[in-house]
Amino acid sequence: MDKDVSGPLQDTHVLGLDFGTLSVRAAVVRVRDGEVIAEAVSEYATPVMDRVLSAGDGRELPPDFALQVPGDYLEAGRRACSRAVSASAVEPGSIIGLGLDVTSSTVVVTDAQGTPMCEKEEFVNEPHAYVKLWKHHGAQEQVERIVALAEQRGEAWLPRYGGTLSSEMLLPKALETLEKAPELYARIEEILDMLDWLTWRLTGSLSYSAAASGYKHMLQDGAYPSPEFLGALNPDFADVYTTRMSHPIKPLGDRAGGLLAEWATAFGVPAGIPVAVGHIDAHVHAASVNAVRPGQMTGVAGTSTCWLLPSATLMEVPGVFGVVDGGICEGTWGYEAGQSAVGDSFAWFIDTCVPASYHRRAEQEGISIFDLLDRLAAAQEVGEHGLVALDWWNGNRSPLVDARLSGLMIGMTLSTRPEDQYRALLESTAFGARVIIENYEAHGVPVDEVRMAGGLIKNDFLMQMYADVTRRRLLTASTLQAGAHGSAVFAAVAAGAYPDLPAAAQAMGGVSRRVYEPDEAAAQRYDRLYAHYRHLHELFGRQDRIMHDLRDLRAQALSR
Repeated sequence: MDKDVSGPLQDTHVLGLDFGTLSVRAAVVRVRDGEVIAEAVSEYATPVMDRVLSAGDGRELPPDFALQVPGDYLEAGRRACSRAVSASAVEPGSIIGLGLDVTSSTVVVTDAQGTPMCEKEEFVNEPHAYVKLWKHHGAQEQVERIVALAEQRGEAWLPRYGGTLSSEMLLPKALETLEKAPELYARIEEILDMLDWLTWRLTGSLSYSAAASGYKHMLQDGAYPSPEFLGALNPDFADVYTTRMSHPIKPLGDRAGGLLAEWATAFGVPAGIPVAVGHIDAHVHAASVNAVRPGQMTGVAGTSTCWLLPSATLMEVPGVFGVVDGGICEGTWGYEAGQSAVGDSFAWFIDTCVPASYHRRAEQEGISIFDLLDRLAAAQEVGEHGLVALDWWNGNRSPLVDARLSGLMIGMTLSTRPEDQYRALLESTAFGARVIIENYEAHGVPVDEVRMAGGLIKNDFLMQMYADVTRRRLLTASTLQAGAHGSAVFAAVAAGAYPDLPAAAQAMGGVSRRVYEPDEAAAQRYDRLYAHYRHLHELFGRQDRIMHDLRDLRAQALSR
């Protein structure tokens, strides 16, 4: 970053934490120009529990569960922060604030003191007492009832979520807990997004993030869904907000509280420094790449992908994951859409579908299996593989908002090779991105530029493919740790180093010199494949319910 600011910010720093699906990343960032001084990563001790309750008695979990251990977040955060601060070699007293983000819609249930219910002896073997990760889709039946009732009653908040909801959100997960584990629910005193639980534990003060409250807890125009609506879903659910989610809501960049001494010692920073209100993992990337003004889209490409877009106007856009006043930056409407499986689908393919001979070849050449498949796939002409795929390996988040949809690949023959399938998977995610961009613009929300962040921006082949498929010039983040970096930007605002987010993002954020320009010749060839993708998208997403029936058959078989 070619920035230089003198004065009181010259030698100050902030600490940013990015809690992802598998690990937490911490970064020490210079306040005057946003330079990342040092960073560290620490994995959670317990892998995602999606088949068995490994932290409990090892019982089998129902389909579509994805659980975690809440204490792992704090311990991994302690390790990552202490390592990053130590590696930075900065004077600890120069660190003036801390900010954090967490994977969206990660829900934890606790008692009144913030102790997670899964840490209580009587609930250690109760799956619903654990953290429900964003990709926990066990509440599909509940979300269908919520949407049907909202449509029937004409609830004004439903269009703010594209006319439907996802089972990833907090409300269906809470209703699922009530109906599947009523004894546990009766003992729960707080239902929280993980980002709010973490700021509570770090500061001793409980408040809610305005962003998580709007996008994931269904707060719109200052109000949650009414007790009458909630009671119609289940009489015991009518008071869920008033009894279990009744604390103050604070705007982004505000101070959640001061860092407690025990955590200051663990992190190696001064006690009492401001801890910023927690934020959604994808959304902090917009601050990192300085895309907080209307029309600046941020694509956060990793295990899944989020597409974030500030706008000066409020429009009803079907299939968005939410639109919130000030959800990305104060003074704009923040739109969120996304794809539920991107990097995850590539990893699944590598783990389950690539023969051992390819792994041996990659090892012999001294490269990763991903690099080998990228090289083989990139050597092909567009359409050479004769395939087209749907990127729904973990459901469709936008614009169909249907967790019960599944992946698909058409065109395979006995001559189809792993690199053919791999390229088709990559292309499918680019096509899914194009659908989202076109959906925004078709409903009056312009996309003027696209800035990319996330781990997948290091894949040149994939980024060029996205530029060609979407016909968009792609700018890329200056750091692969844009999550932790973006959280650090909010920490600077909370610490008073900058008056607001636009000023902080302008000084600390930005993009690299790596830009991907669309190739029109390639774009025209991709158009033909995209037409087939759109046909399959409408056929299996809106017309034919075969994917739903296959899910039902699987669930019935597993229940026997």
